Amino acid sequence: MNPSLRSPRAATRRAHGLLFGKRALALAALALVAAGCGKKPEARPPGPVEVGVITVSPQAVTLTTELPGRVSAFKVAEVRARVNGIVLKRLFTEGSDVKQGQPLFKIDPAPYQAALDSARAQLARADATLASAKLTSERYTELVAANAVSRQEHEDAVAALKKAEADVAAGKAAVDAARINLGYTTVTSPVSGRIGRSGVTEGAYVQAAQATLLATVQQLDPVYVDVTQSSAELLRMRRDLEAGKLQSAGAGKAKVALTTEDGREYGLPGTLQFADVTVDPGTGSVALRAIFPNPRAELLPGTYVRARLAEGVNPAALLVPQRAVARNNKGEPTALIVAGGKVELRNLVTERVIGDAWLVTSGVKPGEQVIVEGLQKVRPGAPVNPVPAGGAKQANAATPGQQAPAGAAR
Repeated sequence: MNPSLRSPRAATRRAHGLLFGKRALALAALALVAAGCGKKPEARPPGPVEVGVITVSPQAVTLTTELPGRVSAFKVAEVRARVNGIVLKRLFTEGSDVKQGQPLFKIDPAPYQAALDSARAQLARADATLASAKLTSERYTELVAANAVSRQEHEDAVAALKKAEADVAAGKAAVDAARINLGYTTVTSPVSGRIGRSGVTEGAYVQAAQATLLATVQQLDPVYVDVTQSSAELLRMRRDLEAGKLQSAGAGKAKVALTTEDGREYGLPGTLQFADVTVDPGTGSVALRAIFPNPRAELLPGTYVRARLAEGVNPAALLVPQRAVARNNKGEPTALIVAGGKVELRNLVTERVIGDAWLVTSGVKPGEQVIVEGLQKVRPGAPVNPVPAGGAKQANAATPGQQAPAGAAR
């Protein structure tokens, strides 16, 4: 077929296709308009969000304070030379345990043995003189009664007797002094404990005038732990006790727990001995001293530790779990409370951390419900359905002995 005769027919088909497409678009537009004119279905309002809550209830809590401190020996004895001389022997092993009275050093005793022998000889001479003077005095007493000697001679005899008696007393004192100095040549331990390194070696010359340090013995069972507490905290605790906010733990119950510098709990409890009566003007703190048993010598003098001291008992403490407490833009602690079936934002006043909870002094009341689960799903004013927190750890399960230092956050 001739291509010239085929072209009009093809053009007619294209025109019919365009017309059909326009009609289809028009029908689709009319359907959309009809659908838009129809009534929209009403959206159902969402129901109250289910949140996990805990009910705050007052409970008795023992409050403690954690303070830094240092270990010090129960007794420290510096062994020093009390006579002059050459050290002949060292009679102990450095770092070993020694007993009270155990010999530690031997100083050359020869000069002091000679001095003792000389003092004894002088005492013997004084004893002989005393015996002669006593006989002379007795004889002159009989002769003066018979006027055989003058009274002056009798008085001289009595005076010679008294002088001889004084010489004997001086001789005895000299013997005692010489014996004491001879005893000092054997240096003994003044206390039982652990001895450190020796300050001198054999052949060293030691002097009493300079009190040469020979060694140091320290008693390590028990040991002291010296800590410092802010005087402001001490005054606050006393005011709380007077106001009845705290109840004293009582005499004999001032127990102290210890954490070593590696973070491990020391297994044996200690007791508080005393609090100093003077405030350090430089630091504004008061010194406290506790005593701890140390049978295995785990605590060495100078070791850094942290001590937890019982302040007293708060009979009506309100504890709120830490996970329920947030911070606002001002850094103030806040919590979401369920009040009348709706969420209410409260500002809290927290005193310290006790276990996994905050001790709250203001902002929440006993019996109120604090949201601990579903916090991210609610806002203040929203209706909620409170249910007991599933598996949530109640605030009253907090362990008082694991609290942070007083005043950690307020």
